[in-house]
Formats: sequence, structure tokens, C-alpha cells
Amino acid sequence: MALEIQFASDVVELPSDDLLVSWVALATGDKKRSDVLIRIVDEDESAELNQSYRQKAGPTNVLSFTFDVPEGLPEEAAENDFLGDLVICAPVVLNEAIEQTKPIFDHWAHMVIHGCLHLQGYDHIEPDQARVMERLETDLLARINIPNPYDISY
Repeated sequence: MALEIQFASDVVELPSDDLLVSWVALATGDKKRSDVLIRIVDEDESAELNQSYRQKAGPTNVLSFTFDVPEGLPEEAAENDFLGDLVICAPVVLNEAIEQTKPIFDHWAHMVIHGCLHLQGYDHIEPDQARVMERLETDLLARINIPNPYDISY
């Protein structure tokens, strides 16, 4: 696994590179394709991407962009391990943690794991999909002693 991290945010309280690496590794396990780029942004960039790619107004906590091998690319070039990009809006994650009375890095771990699961094909559009994805998230977070983020009594 390789992780590239880009910082484009004014938020000061951000997880360390080591924490980000550990959360991506936890979410991807021993999958061959597990290279990820994480870009940590502020509201303006998040809102612009959210509008452009999801047609939704305003910033959001995490956006996931899976890597699709371009058609016609030589086979040896397609053997990379790149899963895709996560764009995480630091102010949104911070505000959500405060509103939900969760430790900030617990919420960061959840957002990184949630985004990585999206990169691996998990989704939560349909109720059955949501149950599977949420169960996997809670199981992974429990491995690092983070309570179920969907439990309202967190």
C-alpha cells in the first residue's frame, strides 16, 4: 500500500500521516490494489467538487473517486495498485465531530475508512448496501477501539 497525502486546508488539528496510513491500511486490508491519494481540503474546494461530480450544493465530509484504467492503456500500465482518491473536507469533519460529540480523530478514522470502502465498491444507496457497509465500518473501527459511529449514544 502507498498513500499520498495532500494538504490544502487551513485547519490546524489534522491527523498525522501515520494515523492516515494506519486507517487506510485497516480499510484496505491485504488487497493488492490499495494505493490511495488523500487530499485534505477546505469548504470551497469540497463544495466545488461536490457540485461538479455529484450535483449537490455545499461541502461534504468525504468524496471518493475510484481509479478506472483508461481504455487502450498498455496492459503493464494497468497493473498498478491505485484504488483512487479521497477528498476530505477538514472543516466539515471537525464540525461534524463537534456536533456529534465525538473525538475528532475517531471521526477522522471513520471518514477515511468510509471513503476507502467506497473506493473498493461499497455503497450505501440501498438499505441492504448500507447495512453491509455500516457493519464493515463498525467492525473495522472496533479493531482500533472506536465505538460504533452510527450509535446515537456514542
